[in-house]
Amino acid sequence: MSQDSPNAHSRTVSVDDTGVRRQLADGSEEAVTWAELSAVVVRVIPEGPWKEDVFFMLAGEGGKGTAIPSGDPAADALIERLQTLPGFDNDKFVEAMTTDADEAYVVWSKEDAPANS
Repeated sequence: MSQDSPNAHSRTVSVDDTGVRRQLADGSEEAVTWAELSAVVVRVIPEGPWKEDVFFMLAGEGGKGTAIPSGDPAADALIERLQTLPGFDNDKFVEAMTTDADEAYVVWSKEDAPANS
């Protein structure tokens, strides 16, 4: 889940019923399935407005995961899917998306999700 690597620029991001995959410019791939998703963090860095400054960090079990820039064309579909996660903190999400603070906002975690999810 590297947002700073020079090779970390996305070629494609896909969001589907299985999970999220990010194909990187160097040919490598980062992915996490919905089943293995353990946390969603909105990472805000003071780089804007001309550089990407908000990333959706999707952490999975076993060190899997990916970081999706909020400006990616697939970001709207990703946000829609994330907001359906049981226990997703929409208030914290809105706070993260409307700040320029250098901060990470945990908007969902598997351990805090309702037990019947």
